[in-house]
Amino acid sequence: MTISILAFDRKTGSYGGAATTGSLCVGGWVLRGDPESGLSAAQGSLPSTLWGTGVLDRMRAGTSAPDAVAAVTAPDAGRAHRQLAALDPQGGTGHFTGADSIPAAAARTAPGVVVAGNLLSSEAVLDACLQGFLNAQGTMPERLLAALRAASDAGGDSRGLLSAALLVVGRAAPPLTLRIDHSDTPLADLTDLHRRATTGHYADWARLVPTLDAPERAQPWQAQG
Repeated sequence: MTISILAFDRKTGSYGGAATTGSLCVGGWVLRGDPESGLSAAQGSLPSTLWGTGVLDRMRAGTSAPDAVAAVTAPDAGRAHRQLAALDPQGGTGHFTGADSIPAAAARTAPGVVVAGNLLSSEAVLDACLQGFLNAQGTMPERLLAALRAASDAGGDSRGLLSAALLVVGRAAPPLTLRIDHSDTPLADLTDLHRRATTGHYADWARLVPTLDAPERAQPWQAQG
């Protein structure tokens, strides 16, 4: 199973993506993005990282997510084996699932959210992932982690999960990009890594580095204790 979710929070202006799979290095293969381009999730049995970057280039130039997805996927002779989801800077969503994607394979959307998956135990996993995000409380990363756990609980993958990743970007904060590339318990490990990255000295330091809204920020940081 590979399942991914991309979401936009209009209240905070943050964009978030998360993914998990029964293979290695899902973060490196699937998730890409930044606040000026939006986010992409390129996956499938023969995923194309070129799709992931190509759709971001188009959305950064002002193309909507659905049109950007169509422009990237249509010319590719290998598109039947690939899947793509996109979230543009305005929160619009687009997706494509190739005809030869390993079932269950499909996508779900809600305003500002798109979920895509393949090699799922059933399409109920997609619904669980989407509802897990919509029903969750807390920050963007906490809601994304809840979505991945809900997807796993709904059936997940008979192979088990081996990797998981989280990407959260926004104009007012540094990027949060966390990856568990190989683990028997990737969702638990990703949750723990998120906790470590958002508390303590690391989080104190991260709040001082430059952002798009404060590109010259240079406040000295000193570890306490």
